[in-house]
Amino acid sequence: MLGIPEWWPTGSRVAVVLAHGSTSDLHDPLLEHVHRELTLRRCLTLRFNFPFAEARKRASSDSPERLDHAFRAAIATLGRDPSAAPAHLFIGGVGLGARVAARLATDPIRVDGLVLLNYPLHPRGKPELADAEDLYRIISPMLFVQGMRDPSCDVDRLRDALVRVGAPTRLQVVESADAAFKVTKKSGIDPRAVRHAVLEAIATWLEDQVGAL
Repeated sequence: MLGIPEWWPTGSRVAVVLAHGSTSDLHDPLLEHVHRELTLRRCLTLRFNFPFAEARKRASSDSPERLDHAFRAAIATLGRDPSAAPAHLFIGGVGLGARVAARLATDPIRVDGLVLLNYPLHPRGKPELADAEDLYRIISPMLFVQGMRDPSCDVDRLRDALVRVGAPTRLQVVESADAAFKVTKKSGIDPRAVRHAVLEAIATWLEDQVGAL
């Protein structure tokens, strides 16, 4: 699904391609919110379904190669019209989508940065199996927006990994948020405030990379 801004100035066009997580699809509420708001801020914003989501199957039904191909195909749609091609390209996603984006960025693909939301650093509940090898191979700037209660990314382990990453990184931790950026009623935090915090972290970082949106 493509969000086209009303005004998209030649020479400074920014495109953001975002993929969903392993248990959702392109209609993920957070993804929809970020997609809509970034479009209003003059970013060409694309979100799409992985094949497993399109077929309503489990994420495990898609091989890494199939996921990579789907993400590459989504990126390729932005270049079909050379006159409308973006000057700056950012890719990312939530959970699984973030991991696939990071894997693609280790290849010779030109991206200006990565937006990684709840990056799955390790298997669920197993921080001792943290794997940051893809991150070490990326040369593009990276933004991490991380829920404190995400069972697939221990924040302290992520901080330790980012110290060893050569590319510029920024980490924004969202207190009380889980893998879907949901918060408990006990936390007293308004879910709308969480969505706003995630959006502002992304928008501020994008502006730092390319100037005013």
